[in-house]
Amino acid sequence: MTFVAILIGLLPSFLLVGLGAVLRPRLSLNAWQGLDKLNFEILFPALLFVAASQMPLELSKVVAIAPIVWLLLGVGLCIGYLARPFGPVVFKDFAAGWQTSWRFNTALAFIAVATTAKTGAGEMAVVVGMGVPMANAFAVIVLSRGERLGLFGTLRKVALNPFLLASLSGVAVGLSGLRIPAPVLAPLEMLSAAAIPIALISVGATMNWGALARLDWFSGLICVTKLVVMPACAVAVALLLGLEGGIAAALVIWAALPTASAAHVLAAGFGADRELAATLVAQTTLLGAVSLTLWITLTEVLF
Repeated sequence: MTFVAILIGLLPSFLLVGLGAVLRPRLSLNAWQGLDKLNFEILFPALLFVAASQMPLELSKVVAIAPIVWLLLGVGLCIGYLARPFGPVVFKDFAAGWQTSWRFNTALAFIAVATTAKTGAGEMAVVVGMGVPMANAFAVIVLSRGERLGLFGTLRKVALNPFLLASLSGVAVGLSGLRIPAPVLAPLEMLSAAAIPIALISVGATMNWGALARLDWFSGLICVTKLVVMPACAVAVALLLGLEGGIAAALVIWAALPTASAAHVLAAGFGADRELAATLVAQTTLLGAVSLTLWITLTEVLF
């Protein structure tokens, strides 16, 4: 039942990626890049802000969960770097792919958590709320370093990044307990609703479909890091610390998620190899349909 539920949850994403492949020749390269720019500057920041600000973030759970989430993101970052010798020579292009070893699909998190009784949306909301800002900070930092901006230039680029600003401000609102007035929230929700469909269509139009069917050393190491190493570390940490079952299951499921569909949007925003990032998004999503099911099944047994 879990396997079928997850596949059904992923099916709309697959169909939109396929639609992008069909539509690719109908739009110019400039048009596709314009869509990525719109997503980078407006649509995905709206999505990140709305998602974080509307989550019921509990301070006690934040204090318990945040360090573990950040540790696991650090594991993805460090292990993913081992693929450096097999990646693009230009560091910025390598960073476009490297970021996919720790970033995660937020929308799929809540689809996955609904397939198990071991944890719920509340625990996952805290995990995602703590993971989004740090994951984006790591991604912005490595992509900025690829531009050789120097320390001040890198810090400025990170501080002004729309993804990071939206994530942090959303978490701040979520922790404060403030409710955004409906007339203000409504247009933000309209913008956020467009972010994922447009990103997935652009992924299909951008990625290398030939590379999708094969894994080289670089993409293989990135996929193993994201889909195997991170969730395995989450299981180990949960057992070692004796975490409460709901929190432990949420952490493992979150760590096992395929990479974020926004990864190629961020890469495009920095002028990096968006095709490489888009292909890795598709690869981790396809492989994740199987691996995520296995990790969810394991949480049923362990927690």
